Amino acid sequence: MMNIPSDLKYTATHEWIRSEADGTLAIGITDHAQESLGDLVFIELPEKGRKVAASEACAVVESVKAASDIYAPVAGEILAVNAALVDAPEKVNADAYASWLFKLKPANAADVAKLLDAAAYTAVVGKG
Repeated sequence: MMNIPSDLKYTATHEWIRSEADGTLAIGITDHAQESLGDLVFIELPEKGRKVAASEACAVVESVKAASDIYAPVAGEILAVNAALVDAPEKVNADAYASWLFKLKPANAADVAKLLDAAAYTAVVGKG
């Protein structure tokens, strides 16, 4: 069964987005994405302080099968990166939703409301 937590937002490109108490967004890849990619062997994270546009490729996850760009769900600034994943990319395979890749301060908080909810993302991946 596909794991798609109802308290998160999603993109059609398989990123999950969690709104944090301080207004930042934690972003990672969905369970569906890590399952499709297989065992991750390399993660490239964006630079802290980088300004990104919505849908801009800003990170890369690489598995034995393929490399995949990770896109910023909304425009904003990269505030933090999960450096632990660089040394242990398999943590994303173990628990995709516990393993955020980067945190973003959205340029416009209202943009977050436009992202997919769990039901809409479930329809995107065709399981449900």
